[in-house]
Amino acid sequence: MSAPSLKPSLRHSVSEWHSNNQQLSGTAQHERHVSHEIRQEARTLRNETRCKTVWDESDTSRRLSDRIWDVARWRDVLECSAQKVDVEMEALTLSKERSELALAATSIPLEVSNECLMLREGRRGFELVSDPVEEQLKKEVELIEGVQQRLQQSIGRAFEQLCVLQEVRHQLTADQQNKMEALDIDMSCLSLTIKSANISLKTNPTRIPSCSSTPQEWAQFSQYNVARAREAVHMSQQIRDDMSLSRAQLHNEMEAQRRATEFALRKRNHHEEQARDDLQWQIKNTEDEMAEMEGDIRGLDADLQAKTASLMLAHTRLETRSRRSGVDLCRDEVQHGLVAEVQQLEATIQALKQKLSEAQHSLQKMKVHHSHMQQDLSRKQEALSLEQRSMQTRTKTIITNPSGTNKPAVPLVPLMNSSGRSNLQLLAQ
Repeated sequence: MSAPSLKPSLRHSVSEWHSNNQQLSGTAQHERHVSHEIRQEARTLRNETRCKTVWDESDTSRRLSDRIWDVARWRDVLECSAQKVDVEMEALTLSKERSELALAATSIPLEVSNECLMLREGRRGFELVSDPVEEQLKKEVELIEGVQQRLQQSIGRAFEQLCVLQEVRHQLTADQQNKMEALDIDMSCLSLTIKSANISLKTNPTRIPSCSSTPQEWAQFSQYNVARAREAVHMSQQIRDDMSLSRAQLHNEMEAQRRATEFALRKRNHHEEQARDDLQWQIKNTEDEMAEMEGDIRGLDADLQAKTASLMLAHTRLETRSRRSGVDLCRDEVQHGLVAEVQQLEATIQALKQKLSEAQHSLQKMKVHHSHMQQDLSRKQEALSLEQRSMQTRTKTIITNPSGTNKPAVPLVPLMNSSGRSNLQLLAQ
């Protein structure tokens, strides 16, 4: 039986064996050296990081303290600005209410002026004239409407400015609340230590939150809010001054126009009375003349009848003598006299008829004119009555103040506005 065959294997030499042993020993020494270096570096790193951590914690606490002081300072500035805005809103609201009262007080004078214009539209005929009274009344209506428009504009400006102030106040309040929340958070962070129970590791704490701002943007935001509040308060003060001055000017303008209108009314009333009295005198004289004319017409008619009878007599004589016969039908002196008499009578009758026609025509014209004067007198009396009613209407809207001078009545109106204040009464200024 033959011996089993052995598989040939790789065999190393003795030198290779020694080399491998040396390599293992050298690698072990190198790794131990590297480990020693790492241990030394780790000890140094621990000491450095411990100091660094303590310093960083101290520096962070200092920065938190500084930040808390800055935030508290801006919170106080915002609160002071908010208080100024509140005071100005109250003052502007009062000024706006005074203008609203002044606007309400113009409604009665406007109604009176329009009523006077409507009353004077009742005039008829030539009494419906565009006189100075109408001009002054229209000026008064135009002035009052302009006053109402200007007051409404000032009230609108005040309302818009109140909205701006409210928006500024809201922005200041929001910024102040954010500052207070930031103070609470920073003071809470300042009170934390490594021994606090509520500290823990967080997921990605170094991330930059969305909508975050830089310190410059943070300071500029509060500076902008304070500057805007200061500007809004300044603008509101200007609006209040303008409203007060405007109310005084408008009151003076309306008072001057009222006096001019009443003067024109009194002057027109005087002229109307003069015209009425003169027309009444003319009517009386015309009636007297008509009576005399009627008497003269009756006399002319009687003379005309008498002359007609004489003409009939002359015609009869001429016609009767024309029946003579023969040589006796002679154009003698009698014939010539009768012919001359007939011609004279016909001319006289024609003249009397002409004069009678003229007299009747004149009488008819006087009657027509008398009728026109009567109608015009009626219209003048109506116009005078309307003028007096206009003056009485205006007088009813005037009261006597304690000083004894007449000024338009200023109604007291309970105040109620968007700020919720009520039960307050102010005189329109």
